[in-house]
Amino acid sequence: MGDARFDALQQRLGYRFTQQKLLSRALTHRSAGADHNERLEFLGDAVLSTAVSAMLYERFGDSDEGDLTRVRAHLVREESLHRVALSLGLPDVIRLSDGEARGGGAQRASILADALEAVIGASFLDGGFEPAQALVRRLFGDVIANTEIDSWSKDAKTELQEWLQARKLPVPAYRIVATRGQAHAQTFEVECGVPALGLTEQGEGKSRRTAEQEAARRMLEALKASDRPGGPLRS
Repeated sequence: MGDARFDALQQRLGYRFTQQKLLSRALTHRSAGADHNERLEFLGDAVLSTAVSAMLYERFGDSDEGDLTRVRAHLVREESLHRVALSLGLPDVIRLSDGEARGGGAQRASILADALEAVIGASFLDGGFEPAQALVRRLFGDVIANTEIDSWSKDAKTELQEWLQARKLPVPAYRIVATRGQAHAQTFEVECGVPALGLTEQGEGKSRRTAEQEAARRMLEALKASDRPGGPLRS
């Protein structure tokens, strides 16, 4: 990674590392060497959760714990982290083995989400909680400011099941179609199927539950689009 790209990333983050090796490690996938980002990812996950929790506590003063937990789960899920990672240009700076790079690893949602958490963890080690929290605020502040509790009232699996039941259709079926990685750090790919409509959608995540939720969310989006006037379900 060239110094120019390294510097440009820090400008986009709004934070300059005193210990540049920490940022380098945060951007190193386990395939690229022993000094990789998994421990920083573990730390960053906790920092991110705490910082987002504080922001939601401030933003939604009248909401109960269940509502706040649901919103936080959506904000820190893999898909949301992936979008932020793309906006920061992480695919251009992440370090991967040649094989992982040829396989499209620089665009893989799980790898980029992990790298973003690792960068947050690295900022905590480099400067302490306040700079790390400020970084999370810069990355997620606009999203939180513009979100509403009601939009996250139900998880995707529950909403999908209720959507189908309201139309007297059988509940969806979920199955694992693939797993990647070692036992302690697996990524699951799950298929959500609605046999009555001949539809399937896939999702992936670090746990089966997360992958199922992602697959359900994609299925729900497809069904809602198809149910609009002129869509396949209305034809």
